[in-house]
Amino acid sequence: MTRQPEVTIVRRPDRAPSADDGLAGLLAAYHLRTEAEKGEAVADVDGLPDRYRAEVLDPWAVFADAVVLLALSGETAVGCLVVTAPADGLSEIKRLWTDPAFRGRGVASDLLGAALAHAAESGASKVRLSVWKWRTGAIALYGRLGFTVTESWDERDHLVCMRRAV
Repeated sequence: MTRQPEVTIVRRPDRAPSADDGLAGLLAAYHLRTEAEKGEAVADVDGLPDRYRAEVLDPWAVFADAVVLLALSGETAVGCLVVTAPADGLSEIKRLWTDPAFRGRGVASDLLGAALAHAAESGASKVRLSVWKWRTGAIALYGRLGFTVTESWDERDHLVCMRRAV
């Protein structure tokens, strides 16, 4: 039996971000897949809405006030998650993505565990997130980790808003 490579979670910006750290590629995959799932498929990053294209083109500027968690297999980024700084005791989790080749290995669970630990260290008492209603696997994962559906704070259709105590 072939042993799967270990995946580690690293927190950025614990060191200066690298232009080739893999985050932009993960965010591009996330946004391109999301647009396709919404029925608004685009051919490449240039076709993304401005706010999402900005994340791909310069993620470290867009998320400068947040902490980015990367899941690494060796030196290759295979997953990501963004945690906002707490405001009034509340942090938000955004952009959870795992490379499809690494799904089913606990990468998303590990990223979420690290995000919750970071939120607690940062003084947050609650964490919230939103997820597209068709991402049933993600919703189930969030539920297993103690997130519950809450009233929406976002006006976009088809979003499920969830939160939990840290």
